[in-house]
Amino acid sequence: MDTNTGTLARVVTNGVAEVGLVVRDLDVTRAFYRDVIGLEVIARSGNAARLGAGGVPILDLAHRPDALPDDPREAGLFHTAFLMPSRAALADWLAHATERRIPLDGASDHGVSEAIYLSDPEGNGIEVYADRPRDRWTWEGDQIRMSTERLDLDALLADRSGRPWTGAPADARIGHVHLRVGDIAAATRFWTETVGLDVVRAGNGAVFLSTGRYHHHVACNVWNSRGAGRRNPDRAGLSYVAMHATGERDAIEDPWGTRIAFQSAS
Repeated sequence: MDTNTGTLARVVTNGVAEVGLVVRDLDVTRAFYRDVIGLEVIARSGNAARLGAGGVPILDLAHRPDALPDDPREAGLFHTAFLMPSRAALADWLAHATERRIPLDGASDHGVSEAIYLSDPEGNGIEVYADRPRDRWTWEGDQIRMSTERLDLDALLADRSGRPWTGAPADARIGHVHLRVGDIAAATRFWTETVGLDVVRAGNGAVFLSTGRYHHHVACNVWNSRGAGRRNPDRAGLSYVAMHATGERDAIEDPWGTRIAFQSAS
């Protein structure tokens, strides 16, 4: 495991590139991310599939039918957040989900963004969101102001483009990943000292971190997993998080055994 913090901090850039999941039923899960989230299947084999948008892979599914179900009390994935490029694109996705009668877990106005929450067939959390313009974000020094208010879904739907849904836009990406961890202080040290992100908000059992003054590329919480140790490798759920980087870098592990990889941004 590479822990050269000084070098690593200089190469991390621009957030999350890809998320890897171990799934118990590859066919069902792949179909969900294709048909519900709107990702395209970029590559597939008997035991794996990569999905993305505009030809760019952002989600890697590995099939392990004998894996234990994920346990929300352990360290792992809280949600993967798919960033739509505009409010109209988010509204189009919401109209698509409503037409398909997809169950939603919630919807929130965070001030910096508008977000809709749901889960995949194996219980992995998902956020589909769109950012508000950056000139409407409020910074208090190096801390971003975020809130959690009720999202007006009717007002959002009124902004849909009117075009038929044909899948996620080509420039949809993973905007951030939210992790379950066992200890906020340890998570903060790892993501700041080892990976090189900046804390942009903390409190209430969570920490939010980013690079380039984004509202967050990574979040960690202990809401259900306080005190959790290393993740059971026999469970389905989060396999790895890949971060954009300038140049090649060896993968490392966080304190709970989650693999953090680095993909060249070139």
